Amino acid sequence: MGRWPRRRFLGLCGAAAALPFLPRRALADIPTGKPLHGLSAFGDLKYGPDFTHFDYSSPDAPGGGTFNFSPPNWAYNQNVDTFNTLNTFVPNSDAPPRMEICFDSLMVRALDEPDALYGLVAESVTIAADRNSYEFKLRPEAKFSDGSPLTAEDVAYTYRLFKEKGHPSLLLPLREAVDFIAVEDHVFRLVFSGRQSGRTILGLAEYPIVSKAFFEKNPFDGSQLNPPLGSGPYKVGRFGAGQYIEYERRDDYWGRDLPANRGLHHFDIIRIEFYRERQAAFEAFKKGKILYREEFTSKTWATEYDFPAIKDGKVFKRTFPAELQPSLQAWALNQRRDRFKDPRVRFAIGNCFDFEWTRRNFFYGSYERSQSLFEKSDFKASGMPSAEEKAILEKFRGQIPEEAFGEAVMQPVSDGSGRDRKLLRNALALLKEAGWTRKGEWLANEKGERLTIELLVNDPVFVRVESPFVDNMRAIGIAASIRLVDSAQYQQRQMDFDFDMISMAASFTASPTREELEHYFSSIAATANGSRNLPGTSSPAIDALVDLVGSARSREELTTVMRVLDRVLRARQDWIPNWYLANHRAAYWDMFGYKERKPDYGFPVEALWWVDEGKAKAIGKG
Repeated sequence: MGRWPRRRFLGLCGAAAALPFLPRRALADIPTGKPLHGLSAFGDLKYGPDFTHFDYSSPDAPGGGTFNFSPPNWAYNQNVDTFNTLNTFVPNSDAPPRMEICFDSLMVRALDEPDALYGLVAESVTIAADRNSYEFKLRPEAKFSDGSPLTAEDVAYTYRLFKEKGHPSLLLPLREAVDFIAVEDHVFRLVFSGRQSGRTILGLAEYPIVSKAFFEKNPFDGSQLNPPLGSGPYKVGRFGAGQYIEYERRDDYWGRDLPANRGLHHFDIIRIEFYRERQAAFEAFKKGKILYREEFTSKTWATEYDFPAIKDGKVFKRTFPAELQPSLQAWALNQRRDRFKDPRVRFAIGNCFDFEWTRRNFFYGSYERSQSLFEKSDFKASGMPSAEEKAILEKFRGQIPEEAFGEAVMQPVSDGSGRDRKLLRNALALLKEAGWTRKGEWLANEKGERLTIELLVNDPVFVRVESPFVDNMRAIGIAASIRLVDSAQYQQRQMDFDFDMISMAASFTASPTREELEHYFSSIAATANGSRNLPGTSSPAIDALVDLVGSARSREELTTVMRVLDRVLRARQDWIPNWYLANHRAAYWDMFGYKERKPDYGFPVEALWWVDEGKAKAIGKG
């Protein structure tokens, strides 16, 4: 991976002039020069310095048992279908989900607040007067799982390593971090250039800390099945590459009784098994080999949860409220390929998807149409821009689509027939305007090149659901096809941007940072293999708007800029929003205890739940 290009500021100064209420940095109201037990984007903390545990944790819950589950989400280079490395922090290869539970961080996020962090390895953090450096006082009792001390030198080494060789989700946010200093054995200083966003620190303080001694003896790449040394509540136990992995709870975990950990991490073993097909994983759940799963296939949820364990009351099927966080679920059209650079082509392709027919025939009415890149949040733009939004938009006139100045762009509503002739005629007209005309069976440009699209998928269920979409594209002359590949090839092609069209589902934090959004939308990420900027969006105006997000001082200001960003992204149609689910559809064997009200900003079942021995015995699992 090459060096990151220097940030482009074209349009930023004009945009800043449109927002006189936005300061250069957030966190401006948090005091400097004094040790703090926590940080938040806008200075509000729910828990005071003497808090004993988070409200959503369960200090009195029993420990023990094995939690064998199908992870519903994952991070870094992780893959839910297979794995060939245990280093989850590198750009390449496939690591198993939840490797991060083996590592501690300076601070940890509270799941019942939108943007608050509290000390973990760091006992406190002190902000410098110029707000360009943060000094963390480390807990001297912090240790790695081999008993060696975790020192400031390990922390400094971690950040240097990630900035040089880390996965893009770790590397990108470190661009404006210029120095990582081990001041003393238990004092670490993180220094910024002055160009960072005020909320940058909120992401960086959560970075997993690795052992300098370990990686000086072992290569930092994706070739290793030697578990990296961590300091977290779990360590890698038994595993079979590509088959299963077990994480063992550490009896000697140094941080077990810290307020940020108390009442969490109850299971002795967290086990993940890997299946190449959804149906095989579902069959394992029905037999009780897997104990918890979230269901993402509507047909299965609607028609196949009728097996004996359900009827006998041994398995529960229910929904839990979704997190109060913005979510993106959409197809990306790869603009690194010339034929997708014209927005009219992208809008035409979007017109070929009949959501209403798909919802009725494949989704059993359970999904909603996604319109926004920040669905399920206040950041979703609607109707005409507000006066505050207009003030920002006007500074970009000529740099962004005119559609951004009107009603928020919505995806077309079909007649539900499966082949809406009006929408297909609209699509064909847009393609003609973009220079694509019929030449025989297929559309071609003036050079005679066909308009081809290969939709890349990694599961047969997507072949079934998306084939009618492809058929509609073919009906108007687009040479469209679906390519089903295995999960390892899918992940590699996604990382290398080797696709025409691909889908992605992702969630953002409740108070997105500049660096978080850059990973998806910035010019910098467009050329960084492994980033989430799958369409290759490269726009100075988008870059400037992402900068403004990072400068927001209040939630109201953040909401305004995020809505503007949403308007512009939707008007560009880099992503074609498709559908989303309003809740978690969960099924589990009735052998667990948990607090009924889940936290609003996270749902790590493996950390929150525990084995209820009475329930387990009642269903023959004790």
